[in-house]
Amino acid sequence: MSGLPDIKIGPFKRAQGSIVLPGSKSISNRALLLAALSSGTTTLKNLLDADDTQVMRNALRQLGLSVTDQADKVCVVEGCGGKFPIQNADLFMGNAGTAIRPLTAALAMQGGNYRLSGVPRMHERPIRDLVDGLRQVGAKIDYELQEGYPPIKILAADIEIKDVVKVRGDVSSQFLTALLMALPLVATEPVRIEVIGELISRPYIDITLKLMARFGVKVACPDAQSFVIPAKTIDAVYQSPGILSVEGDASSASYFLALGAIGGGPVRVLGVGSESIQGDVAFADALTLMGAKISSGEDWIEVAGVKNASGKLNGITIDCTEIPDAAMTLAIAALFAEGPTRLNNIASWRVKETDRIAAMAKELKKVGAIVEEGADYIVVQAPQSLADWKSPAEGIDTYDDHRMAMCFSLAAFGPSALEINDPNCVAKTFPTYFAEFAKIVS
Repeated sequence: MSGLPDIKIGPFKRAQGSIVLPGSKSISNRALLLAALSSGTTTLKNLLDADDTQVMRNALRQLGLSVTDQADKVCVVEGCGGKFPIQNADLFMGNAGTAIRPLTAALAMQGGNYRLSGVPRMHERPIRDLVDGLRQVGAKIDYELQEGYPPIKILAADIEIKDVVKVRGDVSSQFLTALLMALPLVATEPVRIEVIGELISRPYIDITLKLMARFGVKVACPDAQSFVIPAKTIDAVYQSPGILSVEGDASSASYFLALGAIGGGPVRVLGVGSESIQGDVAFADALTLMGAKISSGEDWIEVAGVKNASGKLNGITIDCTEIPDAAMTLAIAALFAEGPTRLNNIASWRVKETDRIAAMAKELKKVGAIVEEGADYIVVQAPQSLADWKSPAEGIDTYDDHRMAMCFSLAAFGPSALEINDPNCVAKTFPTYFAEFAKIVS
């Protein structure tokens, strides 16, 4: 379906079947960078093959690393022991936040000269809090266009950590992740990082810490706002674990779990479950609150319709701090619920691939939903009657945002067909999404 300007889907009545999830984007890009920085060879299994991870792979190759894609989603990375072979590079990072942010921090530790840029939307996504954190340890980083945003230039500098490193946590957890992964490279003494203000998306930090531990660096957490990186005892701080299998993507699981509720099910996702290290598995708990019938095992979750007497989901009010990406799917599930659904603490939506609060509000109204949006919340109510559902002639716009396209596929369980514009934007994280979706809906 590559290059399709739009796709017409629905209306659907039933969803049932199973789906093997692609690898987690968050785990894949962290694992690629850690494998590159470690000593030894790492074989990554079930690595996500999508735009965002290709951005990271290509950048690492430009930096002189051997990164070899093999069959069956296997990638072999020859580590560089913490020092990239190429000390001067101009890197294009697309719109991959999980690539540009940790790579910026790692490059600032290299003593080389680098430039990082991306698509126009990337140049609207903030990076100031990370740059401020890196400047505290002596990094020299210049903004090329707009203060606080890419493109950026990293200049050769002597890194020296004299004090506690402070970083804000209320815009994106990726800034803290980047510092946590990079500072062990230069930690001649233990390094303390303190988060100023609220730390959003804490489960993503837990993914970072667990993966760092797999590569031999254990970070202590004396309290909820502090992280202590141990002093390095050898030059190559990160050690390859040999083989690392990437979990299925829990954010991508949310669409199929919601389908199991909206479309009667059973729908089973394979690749995440009770043993997952991803916070977005908590999406299943939110669906349970809405009345979905859910069961799970170590590496699977299944949804088989709704247990409410009405046969419909029920609206909820929920704090989405821990599940910012999967929370988008709740906004669409609200189309099939009785009563309003209010999603709180979603300010981070505003600085993602698009302004997701504004985009979600606009497109939900197109299908007839009653929507209220604020700086950090959205309230969604289903169309008041079948007659109030709409199938907009201009289609549903996706804003070059993979999650908008995947979310709105679920709206085709309303009474009319829907046209999704630019469905190929799903290539960012899930290139085969619409093919997998088609297998389980009818």
